[in-house]
Parts: sequence; structure tokens; C-alpha cells
Amino acid sequence: MKNEKQKVAGFSVIAAVFLTGFKLVIGLITGSLGLLSEALHSGLDLVAAIITWFSVRISDRPPDEDHNYGHGKIENFSALVETILLLITCAWIIYESITRLATGKTHIEVNIFSYLVVIISIAIDFTRSRALKRVAKKFNSQALEADSLHFATDIWSSIVVLLGLACAHFGFHSADSFAALGVALIVLSVSYRLGKRAVDVLLDKSPVELVKRVESVLQNTDEITRFHDLKVRSSGADTFVEVNIHVTPGLTIEQAHHISHEVEHQVKAAIQRCDIHIHIEPEDNI
Repeated sequence: MKNEKQKVAGFSVIAAVFLTGFKLVIGLITGSLGLLSEALHSGLDLVAAIITWFSVRISDRPPDEDHNYGHGKIENFSALVETILLLITCAWIIYESITRLATGKTHIEVNIFSYLVVIISIAIDFTRSRALKRVAKKFNSQALEADSLHFATDIWSSIVVLLGLACAHFGFHSADSFAALGVALIVLSVSYRLGKRAVDVLLDKSPVELVKRVESVLQNTDEITRFHDLKVRSSGADTFVEVNIHVTPGLTIEQAHHISHEVEHQVKAAIQRCDIHIHIEPEDNI
């Protein structure tokens, strides 16, 4: 498991290094703000990919004396750092775009390499986004999922830049700056989604979908008369559940343990990498 997660994260780092260098060189040669904004975007992608690579190496470490609930939240912290980096990207792109449009300095040189770098970027981003999404889903990794969403968005931003270059080729040079603004808007949208989810997990916000899964198991267990104080929180790929259940009074310890064990089994079947703690009470003990 660890090797597969680290392998796909490592591939993302290598791809980011290549794209950042390629876009930067062609952007400097042509003077294209769209390509330079994409180069900066890819540079921050590289930083984010490196952070993700480190986070997946750490997140699956077992609990220890100092981290009783494991190291999973390093993945959520990684996603938050990605958000901050994306916001920095947006600030620079918006500033440069507005400055060029205001001063009229929008002329760029468009050549075959301008198109080539964007098309190659789209192909690479498509490949690594699919690979990251597959592994993220397989191992319930928010860090890899954040990277997958990040690079899927890069595809759309590259398409926007490609359109800007095509317009500039036919003399509408200000389209390049407008394309850069389009990239910034896309990045802002992704930043909000990534940041909100990362902050929710770091603040232990109850994940609605996972709560529904646990409630479904509890409600469909005949031996449980009612339940309360259900608490669910996520930490990286891990989910922690606490709940009080009421059962018919007079059951033996073995019978109560069997009910608890069955509920635990069903919840873990519904939620991967789940740690559940169940407190049992007789129905007449309010």
C-alpha cells in the first residue's frame, strides 16, 4: 500500500519538475503571461507535489506514544498548504494581468513551442490526475485526492491558456492576459474547495456522509433499541467513531459483547480504515 501511494506521489513530483521548467523557458522566450502564470502555477504544483509525497510517507505510520490517533492529519495539513500556495498564485496572476491590460503591454510572441508546451502539459496532467484519483480512491487518501483535483483543474487552466495563445496568434494579444485571469478564477475555485475540506477535517467537523453510513448500520441492527452521542471524525485516511448504544436489559456480558462486535464489523465494512468505540447501556439506564 505504502509503495503504491509513494510511487504515484513521486511520479507527480517528476511530472511537475518537467512541466515547470518547460513552461518557464517557453514563457520567457515568448513573453506570454498566460504561459508564465502557468509556469508559476506548475512551480507551486511542484511544491505541493513534494509536500504530498512527504505526507503520504508519514501518514500511514502507526500510532505511537506521542500520536495516539496516528499521523493521518498530515495529509489534511498538506491539503491546506496546497490551498495557501494556490492563493499566492492567484494574487500574482491577477496583479500581472490587470497591470498588462491597464498599460497596454500585452504583445507576445507566439510560436509552435507555445502550443506544444500547453498540449504536452494537458496530456501529462490528464495522466497523473487519473493515476492520483485511482490511488486516492483505493486508499482513501485526501492528500492524493487533493493533488488529483489540483491537476485536473490544471487541464482546464491550460485549455484557457491555449485559447489565449490562439487569439494572440491572430493579433488579439490582450487575450493572453484575459486567459491568465481565467486561470486565476479557476485556481480560486479549486482553492476554496481544497481549503474548506482541509480545514473541516483539521477542526474535526463531523463528515455528513460517514455519519449517515454509521447511522444506517445502527438503525438496521435489531438488537439496538436506540443510540446517542454519535461522534465521527476523520484524520487522513482514518475515521474514528464513538457511540453509545442501548440494548434490552438483562443480556449477559457475552451477548452484549456479541452485539457490539457485530456493529463494529458492519461499520468497518461500510467505512475503510475505521476505528470504532462502542459503549453499551441497558435500555432502562437513562
